[in-house]
Amino acid sequence: MNNNQTKIGVPMQRGIGLLVFLFPFLSLITPSGIGFCSLAFLLAALIVPRKAWAAMAPHWRDIRWVVAAFGFNFLLALVCLLARPETQLEYLDNPSRMLFGLSAAMLVVLARPARATLWWGVIAGALAALPFIGYQRIVLDIYRPGGWLNAITFGDIALCLALVALAAAIDYRHSTRKAIFPALGAVAGLAATVVSGTRGGWIALALAAVLFLTYARLLRSRRVRLLLIGSFALFASTFFIPAAGVQERVGQGVHDVRTWLDGGSAFTNVGIRLELWKGAGYLIEARPLFGLDPKTARAELRKLAEQGKIQDVVLPFEHLHNDALQAMATGGVFGLLAWFGILATPFAFFARSLGAGARNGGARSSQQFAPALAGMLVVLSYFSFGLTEVIFWSLKGSMFYALMVFLLMGFCLNAKDDMDKQMDSQRGK
Repeated sequence: MNNNQTKIGVPMQRGIGLLVFLFPFLSLITPSGIGFCSLAFLLAALIVPRKAWAAMAPHWRDIRWVVAAFGFNFLLALVCLLARPETQLEYLDNPSRMLFGLSAAMLVVLARPARATLWWGVIAGALAALPFIGYQRIVLDIYRPGGWLNAITFGDIALCLALVALAAAIDYRHSTRKAIFPALGAVAGLAATVVSGTRGGWIALALAAVLFLTYARLLRSRRVRLLLIGSFALFASTFFIPAAGVQERVGQGVHDVRTWLDGGSAFTNVGIRLELWKGAGYLIEARPLFGLDPKTARAELRKLAEQGKIQDVVLPFEHLHNDALQAMATGGVFGLLAWFGILATPFAFFARSLGAGARNGGARSSQQFAPALAGMLVVLSYFSFGLTEVIFWSLKGSMFYALMVFLLMGFCLNAKDDMDKQMDSQRGK
C-alpha cells in the first residue's frame, strides 16, 4: 500500500530507520537507551497517527491476536489496579509500555526501512556490549557484571542479540564478506552472556539449537550451517575454559540443588529459587483464580516463613524467580493466561510467517525467513529466561521484548507485501 494516505517525508523515513538501528545498539551500553527508543517510537507514531494506522490497517487480520494478547495483559493489570486499593500505579508500567510497542510495528510498515538497519543495530549492539561488560569484569573486577542492568537481564538481552544476529546471517548467506559481521555479532553476544555469568540463558540456547536444527534443512546454505555449528560449538567450549567460569557455575548449581534436597540451607542462588517456588505453591493454592497483589504476596511469604513452611532466605526478594509462577501467584489463572498470551501469539505469528514464506517459493527466496526465525528465537528465549527468572518484572527487559517482537513483526509484514507484489507481477506476465 503506497498511496497518499501512507506517504511520509524522507526526513521522517530516515529518522524511523535511525530509530530501528539505535534501539538494539543502545540497549546494553546506555542506561536509558531502551526507554528512549520506546518513547521515540510512540511519539513518532503520534505525529502521523492516521498514516500509521492506514498503513497497518490492511494487516489487522495478521496481527489481531498478538495485539489482543498485549491488550489483555494491559487490561488485566488495569483491573487489578482498580480492584486492589493496595496496588501501586507503577503496576501498569510494564503492560502499558509493552502495548505501546505496537507503534514500532506501525512505523516499520509505514516507513518501510530496510531490515538491514535492524540487523546492523543488533550486530553493533552485541559488539559494543562485549568490551563494555568485559571492562567491568576484568578491570573493575566485578564478579557478576551487568553494565547498567542487573547481570541476569544483561546476559539475557545479550543472548537475544546473539541469536538475532545468527538469524540475520540468513540474509547474507550468499556473501562471505557480509556474513562475517553477523557471525562476529553472534560470537560477541554469546561471549557477553558468558562474562555476565548468567545461567538461565543456557536453556534458551538449547531450545534455540533445536529450532535451528528444525529449520536448517530449509536453508540449503553451507555458510549458515557452518556459522550455526561454529557458534554453538564455541559456546560449548567455554565449559572447558576455567577462566570463563562456566564450569564453576555448573558445579555450583549442582551443589546448590543437592544441598536443598538434603534439607540444608537454601541460602544459595539455586536454593533460594527452589524455596521461592515452594512458597509460590502455597500462594497459588490459596488464591488460584485471581491471585494476590505483589505486596500482599510478599507478606504471605513472610507468614509462611514464620510458620516454618519455607526458609526465611526468600524474604528479601521481590518476585518468585519464575514468570509462570509469578503470573499465577499475582494474577491467578487470568495472570497465567496473560503471560502465556504475550509469548504464544507472537510465536504463532512468526511460525506462520516462516511457513508461508517457505511455501511461497522456498526458504532460499523467502524474504520472511530471517525476521520470522529471529522473532521465534526472541520469544523462545524469553520463555526460557522465565523458567528461572521473572524477566518481565524488569521494565527494560519487558520493553526490549515488546519492541523487538513488534519490529520483527513489521519486517515480516513488509516482506509479505513484497512477496505478494512479486507473485502478482509474475502472474501478470
